[in-house]
Amino acid sequence: MQLLNEQEIEKRKDREALMQLGIDPYPAISYPINASAADIHKNYENRKNDYKNISIAGRLMTRRIMGSASFAEIQDSTGRLQIYVRRDDICPGEDKTLYNTVFKKLLGIGDFIGLNGFIFTTQTGEISLHVQQLTLLSKSLKPLPVVKRDEEGNVYDGFTDPELRYRQRYVDLIVNPQVKDTFVARSRVISSMRRYFDEHGWLEVETPILQQVHGGAAAKPFDTHHNALDIPLFLRIANELYLKRLIVGGFEGVYEIGKMFRNEGMDRTHNPEFTSMEIYVAYKDYNWMMEMVEDLLGQIARAVLGETQAKVGENMIEFAGPYRRLTMFESIQEYAGVDVSQMDEKALRAVCADLGVEVDDSMGKGKLIDEIFGEKVEDHLIQPTYITDYPIEMTPLAKKHRDKPGLVERFELFVNGKEIANAYTELNDPIDQRERFEEQLKLAARGDDEAMAMDEDFLRALEYGMPPTSGLGIGIDRLCMLLTNKSTIQEVLFFPQMKPEKKVQVASDDDFIALGIHPGLVPAIRELNIHTLEQLRGQNPNKLFNDVCGKRKKLKLEAPNPTKDEVENWVTGA
Repeated sequence: MQLLNEQEIEKRKDREALMQLGIDPYPAISYPINASAADIHKNYENRKNDYKNISIAGRLMTRRIMGSASFAEIQDSTGRLQIYVRRDDICPGEDKTLYNTVFKKLLGIGDFIGLNGFIFTTQTGEISLHVQQLTLLSKSLKPLPVVKRDEEGNVYDGFTDPELRYRQRYVDLIVNPQVKDTFVARSRVISSMRRYFDEHGWLEVETPILQQVHGGAAAKPFDTHHNALDIPLFLRIANELYLKRLIVGGFEGVYEIGKMFRNEGMDRTHNPEFTSMEIYVAYKDYNWMMEMVEDLLGQIARAVLGETQAKVGENMIEFAGPYRRLTMFESIQEYAGVDVSQMDEKALRAVCADLGVEVDDSMGKGKLIDEIFGEKVEDHLIQPTYITDYPIEMTPLAKKHRDKPGLVERFELFVNGKEIANAYTELNDPIDQRERFEEQLKLAARGDDEAMAMDEDFLRALEYGMPPTSGLGIGIDRLCMLLTNKSTIQEVLFFPQMKPEKKVQVASDDDFIALGIHPGLVPAIRELNIHTLEQLRGQNPNKLFNDVCGKRKKLKLEAPNPTKDEVENWVTGA
């Protein structure tokens, strides 16, 4: 049963009234548009002759009814435009129903209308559309939140609750049009990144989302089952191993921008479904990749912001290179005050205890170092900083360092205390890779549910030979957060994952009867659109008494009228 409030009921009545007048509330027509609100505001003063026959469509957002003429505002995808509607202009004949009944009474805030007319400037200097034809394009059945603005344009009593905004993004975009700017910027981030790669001759590709073996990252996957093949499958946690297969196959540069899925926690910087870019370029190493990333991010910042600096919270981030470089061990030494470079697992556990870093028995040496780094270092890395040369235990897919035993050639880029990029000189020795996978299996046996699985087909591909290669992954969502100055990942995702909505518990007849309502009066209660105990308790007792008595009479119910005291007890639960 759909529970409706009074406004929703009235909107449905308006819909029925329109249909009785022969007006389809949802016509199947293609409506011609030759102008937008933004175009009109920008160009009308300099090109007035071009705006004498305007066709525009949008959502009705405000109305000021003034007898035989009215002002209103419509909102299209580019902004708002004031409209002026005269009864005799849209109703040139004897029949004034379109204005007197349809426009004044049956149309409401949120409805889509199409308008024809000419642009003029009012006595107060407002650029407006003088409407000559009006067409209903779509009737809304839910009221929009009322967002109020003062004379200076400041918003108050707005649609600001984060949970409602993220859950009902469509409403957020309607009443908070500035939210669109964030997603326009997001689109520019991706398009400028794609353009940069394409100009360098690297090929955009697509790899499987459903995978038989999850790999390419240390993360817990979502699992599912394919009925026809009767096999388990995993939503990908990364696309790395498939992209490397394409390097084996002969492509010199491939990249993919797409969704990844990790069955892990949710917070201000993590969503279980997120967008990542990964690129692999043959005959390169991680030193070359660091220089490429600096150039790439500088160009993206200029495309989105017009400059290389971005305001992020209280900090001004400079995306133009070069970026500071610290090894993993140097960063821990600098910010945690301890040298972990020569420590074994036992010593690392002691350091974690001294530093108050929480660990568990499943963590090996690499994970322990990573926990220390995460707790004591990350928050200090505000300006773009490369953390390089990780312990081999932390990175099963990176090549051993050419000069430093026990380390791998890897970097992560940190900005504003968060990792946004991860890159390696890729491991292309199939024997070494198999040994790394076997170490991961040992970690999995200890209970590490983020350990990588053995991927025999990937190993087979490496055995055919992969050229020296450097690979990079960038978190698109976190990069967008930085470039739009947003503190939560939910702000840069159209539809972030949310907890299920609480279902409204519809009261049964017995629930109403238990409150002392005569069984014969329950139909009157429901006819008043009261279907939950919460709705009943929100009623005004005197009004409810009159309404129930009126409905009892209209429905010809045999039950007697309640007393005012009885109705008072229904509402208070006494």
